[in-house]
Amino acid sequence: MKKVKSADITALVERLCIEACCIISEDINKKFKSSLLTERSPLAKEVLSTLIDNAQIAREERSPMCQDTGMTVVFVKMSQNIQIEGGFIEDAINQGVRQGYEKGYLRKSVVEDPFNRVNTKDNTPAIIHYELVPDDDVFHITVSPKGFGSENKSALKMLTPSEGVEGVKKFVIDTIIEAGGNPCPPIIVGVGVGGTMERAAFLSKRALLAPLDVVNEDPYLSNLEDELLEEINKLGIGPAGFGGTTTALGVNILTNATHIAGLPVSVNIGCHATRHAEGEL
Repeated sequence: MKKVKSADITALVERLCIEACCIISEDINKKFKSSLLTERSPLAKEVLSTLIDNAQIAREERSPMCQDTGMTVVFVKMSQNIQIEGGFIEDAINQGVRQGYEKGYLRKSVVEDPFNRVNTKDNTPAIIHYELVPDDDVFHITVSPKGFGSENKSALKMLTPSEGVEGVKKFVIDTIIEAGGNPCPPIIVGVGVGGTMERAAFLSKRALLAPLDVVNEDPYLSNLEDELLEEINKLGIGPAGFGGTTTALGVNILTNATHIAGLPVSVNIGCHATRHAEGEL
């Protein structure tokens, strides 16, 4: 049985909070650069160039690439046999968020209650998702600070099975049209289909973290992702909403078994800085 110290979890989460906010992942950075070559609008090209420069400055100066350093979403993938020593895992994670946002000079944006909106002043509590696996020694954490300019434009709908894939495509496109330039495009689009209402929402959030340079192993979903990306980029919203052919950098789809009477669909939009960092103990 592998043992993991709570203090090590705190230190890892602290580091990942800072890295995620300051260092854009390489797959997104490559998409910026490839989009710059294919974009046809001069103004859109200028915006993309600025985003590339901003990401480089943030990396070099270890400063946030966006002022909204988000609500911290943490994905924990761990063996069912892992033993946590020295404290409760959620306390350790939240302490890591607390320290990371303080040491990284990251904006603290979490309120303690949706109605009594008093800032917690340390960006806790985090939203924590767990995945248990049978492997003996896995303890992997992904930290994804989620800005709310994009989160606020995400959506979920319970379709009927008869609406099928065409209904799913229409809902995705309608959601992007409704969002317009508000979520700071070029965006990344996570789509969750199936399961239940809450499962579809989780899948769409998790889909945002799928690498943009890796092809979906399901050919049907891969083709659907390509089709949706093409249609989204025909909308003309463009970088920062100024027009152009680069409204989205990628579309990622995750699916789940569902009920015979349902077709839940969730669209989670990530801004151009869809931040995440990962590590393991």
